[in-house]
Amino acid sequence: MEPDQAFLEYAVKALAEHPESVETTRTIDQMGVLLTLTVHPDDMGKIIGKSGKTAEALRILLRVIGMKGNARVNLKINEPVGGKRAPIQLNEQESKTVDQVVEEL
Repeated sequence: MEPDQAFLEYAVKALAEHPESVETTRTIDQMGVLLTLTVHPDDMGKIIGKSGKTAEALRILLRVIGMKGNARVNLKINEPVGGKRAPIQLNEQESKTVDQVVEEL
């Protein structure tokens, strides 16, 4: 296992309530290294953090690790099946057509 992938697994398992379900994959292409992270649905909030701050910090640290090996490292966090993200609900005002809005003016 490469150092960037090992660091990601170590950090995420330390944060997660379900460390056994943490999975990472590493792929290399012309854009650099892509680390893909999959976690338990209950752990998504902890891994992403408030306003994405925890995920942003992980990405910054992975870039630093990548610089040591002259590689650009990116992190993709997979949304788990059965995630807790609420579906977007449009209220009545947002679902009006352009003609309806113009008529109200």
